[in-house]
Amino acid sequence: MVLDGMLYVSGPQSHAWAIDGRTGRQVWHYQRTLPAGLKVCCGPVNRGLAVYGNKLFMTTLDAHLISLDPKDGKVLWDVELADFKLGYASTVAPLVVKGKLIVGMAGGEYANRGFIDAYEPETGKRIWRFWTIPAPGEPGSEDRKSTRLNSSHVALSRMP
Repeated sequence: MVLDGMLYVSGPQSHAWAIDGRTGRQVWHYQRTLPAGLKVCCGPVNRGLAVYGNKLFMTTLDAHLISLDPKDGKVLWDVELADFKLGYASTVAPLVVKGKLIVGMAGGEYANRGFIDAYEPETGKRIWRFWTIPAPGEPGSEDRKSTRLNSSHVALSRMP
């Protein structure tokens, strides 16, 4: 992503960089300290950043959504999307839609439910969550042949 002559890129293992587009000089580098025991289904990738107002946003392999200051890469806020110990991870580039940050989860190989969340960009407060698969007993669950969540989980490691 390019913003005011600065290139903002993300990379594997939840890294992000700001690179001066005129000189190629690295301005800052953010490296998330990831916990031991991650269950990463799709490789340790990160599919990009989002920008809204004066903040950058990225998801992390340990299932967090973070906001970074584009000037220095410092974390402005950090929210847990789900418990990484249950196999949740997020590799998706957040989307900004009508002033909301939209993110999804990876981890379809594990027995957890996928979801799409919307967050407030200023504070990181969750606005809503949409489960992509109904839990047993919820409307629509009667149509499934199996009640095992891992047999019908829908993960969102990529969003349009």
